[in-house]
Amino acid sequence: MEISILDKKFKSFINAQQVQEAVVRIATEINRDYNGSSPVFVAVLNGSFMFAADLLKLIKLPCSISFTKLSSYQGTESTEKVQTLIGINEDITAKKIIILEDIIDTGITLNSFMNSLKKHQPAEIKIATLLFKPDAFKKDFKIDYIGMHIPNDFIVGYGLDYNGFGRNLPDIYKLSE
Repeated sequence: MEISILDKKFKSFINAQQVQEAVVRIATEINRDYNGSSPVFVAVLNGSFMFAADLLKLIKLPCSISFTKLSSYQGTESTEKVQTLIGINEDITAKKIIILEDIIDTGITLNSFMNSLKKHQPAEIKIATLLFKPDAFKKDFKIDYIGMHIPNDFIVGYGLDYNGFGRNLPDIYKLSE
């Protein structure tokens, strides 16, 4: 199936059931690994809002969630310059942090954000991402929970967007041009 968003065409890539299976797998791993702990989830907006909502419904631990908003994309390209639009405004000192990302491609945005979090001296920082593009990854930090490895295609749906559009789609589509 092909859809149009603004001036681009996208074709079906990952269906909603596959997305949910990945979310369930990540939640199961976090519930196992953090049994007896109370992690703080930090969702990176805007893209991770659907992933964060679906994941947190499956977390069986006492936990809290905070949100940050970072920006490094313009259209379909990464600018490789990270801006913090909304920062964390709570004390995370000595807490176990799990960053929730919709997608990790170059890793530049996340690396910058982790460096800023480390200044607050959390007990640990782990990363959970729904999607990971190993061919685009330029950093060397560990990604602890990965839903799916995908090729270096531009994608939309399930929180991911093209110029603000397409986030509401339950399936994930890739650019067909």
